[in-house]
Amino acid sequence: MKVIEIKNIERKDVPIYYRRLYSSIVLMELVNKQVETTLDFQIEQKPTGATEISITSLGKVDYPLVPLQKELKRIIGELDSSNKLPN
Repeated sequence: MKVIEIKNIERKDVPIYYRRLYSSIVLMELVNKQVETTLDFQIEQKPTGATEISITSLGKVDYPLVPLQKELKRIIGELDSSNKLPN
């Protein structure tokens, strides 16, 4: 399993300032075939200063979800820390 790209990232308007919701499309390689599906995620800033990333929706994927979500959270965290997510 390899996540190739997360593209078309759009921020949804949410009235809670410490929570950011995004929708996007993820392109990944699963068992020698490329799959493109929708991805919704949120980034929440905790009172302690820690950031929590949650995958709220992932399109149909024929692959175990735990390793897939772990990899997506890692990549989303990298995008967030390098300020590549829309404001």
